Amino acid sequence: MKKTVVKILQFLGFFALGAFIFWLIYKDQDIERIKTVLKNNVNYWWVVLSLFLGLLSHVSRTLRWGLMIEPIGHKPRFINTFLAVMVGYLMNMAFPRMGEVSRCGVLSRYEKISFTKLVGTVVAERLVDLISLLILLVVVIFSQFGKMLHFMKENPEIAEKLQAVGTSPYLIIGIVLFAIFVFIFRNAFKHTAFFKKIMEVVQNFKEGFISIRNIEKKGWFFFHSAFIWGMYYVMLYVVFFAFDFTSNLNPIAGLTTFVLASFGMVAPVQGGIGAWHFMAKEALSLYGVANENGIIFAFVAHSSMTGMIIIIGIISILVLPFINRRSDVTDAELQVKTVK
Repeated sequence: MKKTVVKILQFLGFFALGAFIFWLIYKDQDIERIKTVLKNNVNYWWVVLSLFLGLLSHVSRTLRWGLMIEPIGHKPRFINTFLAVMVGYLMNMAFPRMGEVSRCGVLSRYEKISFTKLVGTVVAERLVDLISLLILLVVVIFSQFGKMLHFMKENPEIAEKLQAVGTSPYLIIGIVLFAIFVFIFRNAFKHTAFFKKIMEVVQNFKEGFISIRNIEKKGWFFFHSAFIWGMYYVMLYVVFFAFDFTSNLNPIAGLTTFVLASFGMVAPVQGGIGAWHFMAKEALSLYGVANENGIIFAFVAHSSMTGMIIIIGIISILVLPFINRRSDVTDAELQVKTVK
């Protein structure tokens, strides 16, 4: 009961934070103008194309995850892996960062794979994603150095927060105290059942994490890694052509908007709501897009992506038990025949 209450409070807290940021951005806007633009001045075929490209990225992520799972001795079915990925995206809408755990739980249940090993593969996958995003950030910084300086100057709180995280005395003291505690009690701790269980989990986690090193089809792994982020970028950039006020912007403007908005997804709010909108409209302002237009773009781009994830995620949750019912029956029949 206590855990349920905590989860509900976490959900409400994260949602309230995102909703507050969203409200701050849109509270002074002319709602009637926004309705008019959305009704008469948006070419939604570009939005549909964006969603199709986004779906391709999810398929590619599914295939890449399958490649990372094979070295730990399993080859999950594509449909289960894809549906698990989509459930993970949906769960991130409820609890930030919960999606990674959720998709591992789904695949572990339906494919009978060690949960901790799957978590290891996801951590490795996220590390690759982080490196990919940082590479794109470097490209943006060097190609748009002046505009990035202007962005940081106009938003000093972002630079201050980044610096505060890395130099936090509480973080440093906490790490030091934890290291001292582990060192002092290391011998007594090694013989406990809890420590042995932890080491078993760590071993499974390590096996999953280093799976990237043992991937046989490394060429396909790197292809999917590039393809996923390429589709993420293109799915946002094509939305530029849905509006008159962004259709004339070049691809590097799209890349800048994509990278900065992606960091909005890191904020501890469901689906980056509010934070993503803020980063996207600030990025567009660097290229002369008025604030009232930037927030309309952000609303359409984010809402369409979020809507697709919610719809496919819910369908995935509903479909998973049905598509696995026959395989469960087959396994049971096989066990009966084996006994006979």
